[in-house]
Amino acid sequence: MLQNRGNTEKKADNTPRTADSGAGKEYRELAERQLTSEEIFDGSMLHLFLDSVSLPDGKTAKREYIKHVGAVAVLPLTDDGCAVIERQFRYPVDRVITEIPAGKLNSSTEDRLEAAKRELREETGITASEWINMGDFVPSAAYCNERITLYLARGLRFGERNLDDDEFLNVFRIPFSDLVRDVMSGKITDGKTQAAVLKAALLTGFLSEKESAGK
Repeated sequence: MLQNRGNTEKKADNTPRTADSGAGKEYRELAERQLTSEEIFDGSMLHLFLDSVSLPDGKTAKREYIKHVGAVAVLPLTDDGCAVIERQFRYPVDRVITEIPAGKLNSSTEDRLEAAKRELREETGITASEWINMGDFVPSAAYCNERITLYLARGLRFGERNLDDDEFLNVFRIPFSDLVRDVMSGKITDGKTQAAVLKAALLTGFLSEKESAGK
């Protein structure tokens, strides 16, 4: 149940709220300026706000959005060309979803690489000797500021996993070629997994090899 936080409306300080929000003419033309901000739900992971903003034409509007601490996701690749993925029930969509290992940060200031190493180890038991930052993924910019940093992990070593008390998931290997096929066919619908798989396919030269083989 949503918990109304009462009279928490406050004047905004009008400082940029995103890492790339201050740059260039286009930002000045399109940016919305925060006038007031009210926290209407304070959860353990999600924080819901209702803001009043000034639009580029001077009119005002309401913006309902979620603040998120941030997250990381990891695509582990074995030396023999397999990816390690998970099957996990996701309550909001009432489905078991195929995903790469992922998890939220413990705090907004946590080192993202260290968080990725922790989540991979806890969920799969895997540690890795090589880590490649594949950039950030913003899954729902229209209503949430969540930023997921994607990593490719190689040089894998397998050990015991250490799941949270409320985590239930199956971990298995799949040939990377099959994973790319499932992403392209729409069988895998998870956004962060789609982005990570296609980025990794380019970084590792997998797509170039396939294109050459098809000529």
